[in-house]
Amino acid sequence: MSLLTDTIGSIEPLDEGAERAALERLDCLTKPLGSLGYLEQVVRRYAAIRHDPEARAGSATLLVFVADHGVADEGVSAYPQEVTAQMLRNIAGGGAAISVLARHYGYGLKVIDMGVASDTRAEGLPGLIYRRAGAGTRNFMREPAMTAAQAVFALEAGIEIANTAVEGASTLLGIGEMGIANSTSAAALLSAITGMDAAMIAGRGTGLDEGGLRRKVEVIRASLQRHQASLSDGQQLLAALGGFEIAAMAGVCLGAAARRVPVVVDGFIATAAAAAADKIFPGLAGRMFFSHRSAEGGHGFALEHLRARPLLDLDLRLGEGTGAAIAISIIQAALAMYREMATFAGAGVAEKL
Repeated sequence: MSLLTDTIGSIEPLDEGAERAALERLDCLTKPLGSLGYLEQVVRRYAAIRHDPEARAGSATLLVFVADHGVADEGVSAYPQEVTAQMLRNIAGGGAAISVLARHYGYGLKVIDMGVASDTRAEGLPGLIYRRAGAGTRNFMREPAMTAAQAVFALEAGIEIANTAVEGASTLLGIGEMGIANSTSAAALLSAITGMDAAMIAGRGTGLDEGGLRRKVEVIRASLQRHQASLSDGQQLLAALGGFEIAAMAGVCLGAAARRVPVVVDGFIATAAAAAADKIFPGLAGRMFFSHRSAEGGHGFALEHLRARPLLDLDLRLGEGTGAAIAISIIQAALAMYREMATFAGAGVAEKL
């Protein structure tokens, strides 16, 4: 049995008993019933995903996957492709936004090169993990972005990275990405999954002008038409329109679910990965937390399709896992209150009449 098949087969139903037990404790804490609002739902879902009514928490790890995209040849990005490798160096060197947030919150940070066009292995960049499926995907406007074997390789790389993080005592995994033109790949995937027109889903990415945005929409429409036969199956969809980093993030979602660990999904592009994983295993989105409603494209429509409520709405559109990092801190705060607040009985506080 392959790692991918074995992982999918290991995903269990959510633990409704743990969720009920968490609700019972929440209702006994020294606060009015339901007064922590959505944070109480976060705790209950965490308990259900973890199969743990005590909602115990370990460490948190941010997983940032980086790769290039052949569709950049169609002029769908405001930045040249070499920026991907430059930002890979910046993240590894500690100068990117996600690097700062990881230090600030004390999270683990793993940066994975899934297929940057420029191979930096000889540069000795600190802390990078190399799982290169190729030197970037092919141009999906002209042909499938990757082979079926490359798609499986990327999915299984994500599963392996998730397994390693869980074995290191992480109980929350945040996923993020970097890759020039990957918002085009994400928009194509989300358009295919939601059934919405590309004009409703695609955004300006790194800053396209009106003409660039129109070109991006037309590229996506033409690509969906070209790959129509591959759009109903999650793995085939990733191979046709995805990116190596997007497929790897989908793998993290599958792998973490099999290990009973919640994934905190970043923004637009990470949501495309989550949606692809949900297409491979329907209902998987219920085992994730969605960090924020991105200002990019039709992210709100994608969240609605997945019936996902984001924790934040700050007009973020940077990527890299920045929204996931901030959201993890909120989840951790909710879990700390759940575990450490006194009950009415324990504190000698009178309950509501």
